[in-house]
Amino acid sequence: MEDHSQTPLQPTDSKVLIGALSETDRVAFYKNTYAHVAGGVLVFILFEYLLLQSDTIVNFALSMTEGYRWLIMLGGFMFITNYAEKMTMKSPDKNKQYLAFGLYILAEAFIFVPLIYIAAYYMDSGPEILNQAAIVTLALFTGLSAVVFVTKKDFSFLRTGLTIGFFIAIGLIIAGTLFGFNLGLWFSVGMCLLAGGSILYQTSNMVNKYTTDDYIPAALGLFASLMLLFWYVLSIFMSRD
Repeated sequence: MEDHSQTPLQPTDSKVLIGALSETDRVAFYKNTYAHVAGGVLVFILFEYLLLQSDTIVNFALSMTEGYRWLIMLGGFMFITNYAEKMTMKSPDKNKQYLAFGLYILAEAFIFVPLIYIAAYYMDSGPEILNQAAIVTLALFTGLSAVVFVTKKDFSFLRTGLTIGFFIAIGLIIAGTLFGFNLGLWFSVGMCLLAGGSILYQTSNMVNKYTTDDYIPAALGLFASLMLLFWYVLSIFMSRD
């Protein structure tokens, strides 16, 4: 439930904003960025598979969903998210950027362990639910990204609304955890809308704000929004089973 918004980058002598590039160079940047997003998804699947093979890790992850422990896990995840975003944005060292991206993917895989474990092993149609949620998530992600590229609209105005929305969501999650009430289906629907707005914002950032060397932070922002959307789409599918 972290806010994936990023501070707009300013051009320097050695960096050129994507909007100032030729069409060919812009397309090359977009391809590079989405290749990193796809690579992140594949690494996530690998990490998730490996984590689910360990009963110790699964039991520990499940135990962290109980009561205040869930808040601790969310706090740790948000800390890693903040670190990864800062590292990819500020460090000129590509190796450090890849390391931060990989650390973030691992954190995503770990926090997904309880949800995917329950979906796969406790739901009557577990594998089918996972497949359906993945297909819907990718379709929504593709459609929202296409809106930005087709309309060429700058969605940076969404930043304030997304920030407020994520803080409200965090507050509701904390309240739900402390007072023991279920946030329910409509919260998941609302979070899907927030995730969709985040995808529009991140895609718009890639088109209008990033520079030629920023394909890793651009990919991380898109990947984070994609995973947030997948979490709540999967939650909605699981609530119907």
